[in-house]
Amino acid sequence: MEHQFNELLPRLPGGRAFSHERRPGFSDCAPSGRMRLDAIAGWLQDIAYADVDDAGLAEAAVWVVRRTRIRVLRWPRFGERFTLTTFCSGLGRMWAERRTDVALTGVSEPVVEAVSLWVHLAPDSWRPVPLTEGEIATYGGTVTERRVSARLRHGPPPADAERGTWTFRRTECDIADHVNNAADWQPLEEGLLAGPEPAGIDVELEYRTPTQAGEKSVLSAGPWRWIASPEGDLHASLVVGGDV
Repeated sequence: MEHQFNELLPRLPGGRAFSHERRPGFSDCAPSGRMRLDAIAGWLQDIAYADVDDAGLAEAAVWVVRRTRIRVLRWPRFGERFTLTTFCSGLGRMWAERRTDVALTGVSEPVVEAVSLWVHLAPDSWRPVPLTEGEIATYGGTVTERRVSARLRHGPPPADAERGTWTFRRTECDIADHVNNAADWQPLEEGLLAGPEPAGIDVELEYRTPTQAGEKSVLSAGPWRWIASPEGDLHASLVVGGDV
């Protein structure tokens, strides 16, 4: 099953970029000291909110992630200091694309590159609505005329996919009252922890429907994984790329 990952585009000069420093903590890291993918995904959520808050736009909308690609060139490790830099890399009518680089503080080259597609929701109804003039004025300068689409790109699992289970806990639910999107990386992480530590990874995860706590089906076929309800409703899918 061929798949084209979302592009990791460079930042254009003159547009808004927001930076923030972080350090991986005890709960972010595997026993080897490397930072886990679900913790990296949490960082991406945190800096996205910090950016819109810093821009004075936190009350304008609720942003929900639709798809995220994480490319780890070298794993962040416990105790290291990193600078996260995020910027808008594409706009749509009711969604936007956000690029984020994670680099050792004081070093220009990133160790992690990520891109996420976020859907723009009204804060009262949580339904998709067009971006405001203020949001376009703040973020449009980094993307010129580049437009992005929010359509789903991952296909369904094949009939012969291998089946396993995974249980999400109530403690993984966030303020939206569903399992936080960062937790959907955990089934893949469980597999990584069972084997030798990879030098890096390139993986894209697409979110379809909110996940509630409880037991889920995990279907696998080659580099693909799907998370589904026991009834077969798809919550998320991911695909692991080739060599980094």
